[in-house]
Amino acid sequence: MGENLWRALREPQPGPKWAGLFAEYWPFYKEWWLKEGENARPTYAECRKALVKHMPELLPLYEELCECAGGTDLPARFLSFYCPPPYLSGCSQAIWPGAAPMLVRNYDYNPDAFDNLILHTSWQGRKVMGISDGLWGLVDGINDAGLAVSLTFGGRRVVGEGFGVPLILRYVLQTCVTAEEAGNALARIPTHMSYNVTVLDRQRRYRTVMMSPDKPAIVTHAAVATNHQETVEWVNHARFTATVERERFLLHRLTLHIDPEDQFIGAFLKPPLYSTAYSHGFGTLYTAVYRPARGEMDIHWPGAKWPFRIADFHESFRTVHTPEPARGHAG
Repeated sequence: MGENLWRALREPQPGPKWAGLFAEYWPFYKEWWLKEGENARPTYAECRKALVKHMPELLPLYEELCECAGGTDLPARFLSFYCPPPYLSGCSQAIWPGAAPMLVRNYDYNPDAFDNLILHTSWQGRKVMGISDGLWGLVDGINDAGLAVSLTFGGRRVVGEGFGVPLILRYVLQTCVTAEEAGNALARIPTHMSYNVTVLDRQRRYRTVMMSPDKPAIVTHAAVATNHQETVEWVNHARFTATVERERFLLHRLTLHIDPEDQFIGAFLKPPLYSTAYSHGFGTLYTAVYRPARGEMDIHWPGAKWPFRIADFHESFRTVHTPEPARGHAG
């Protein structure tokens, strides 16, 4: 059994806590970001130009974070999330069919390449809390307007010009209030790989946007997303991650009857949704439950629950055990 220390940290504006996190994580992120060579990554001018074009609202925040990170070239290019190296994850997510808005997701990824970090920020006047990736990107989260968002890998090999999806999720939570606004933003911003992003607002309106680097985004009202889009393109990945089987399992639960909340959440903590393939980089690292109308996020593991409220967030720590040891961060 490996032990992973999770941290839940709050810093309203970029400051010494965030700068300390960057100094701690940067050697590992730098190794990952340069693994294809520095020339494979865009220049600072190209990164900044892409941000100005597609996410201009984030530019002042981006520049402030770059200063906190030391104000040098490589960290600034990394923090743009523009055209990063490719990376794969698993993941399942679904909207509970009950009356109250609730989004549940499993994040399946390599424990060696994960931040183990929950961040609560008030950047640019908007409270956001969620699971960190790249120290200001998010793989899922919620804002103080009651908008929740979560991603799954889309199961396609194509890599193109665009942003790493964690920054796109940050943008959505910083700038959007409703599921419709979020869907429009997700359809507009270029992504470097294929992802399915589900958004749910406090009125229980939701969208799942199938994003790809090589074709227009598909905005749907799907309540379930796993690791393929309209059809399975990458057959080996689909078989290994059981994406079709997980989708069928969730659709069956949604259409057969309405599970009580606890039973619906509990299904994510057991096979076929819960994965133990940690040594292959697709183990379930956590289950997240978002309740937009109440501004709540609960992080679950089998036999454990860690609750948070966006309006009353408390810093804390938690040791989590996984079958495979985690040795640090690789990207």
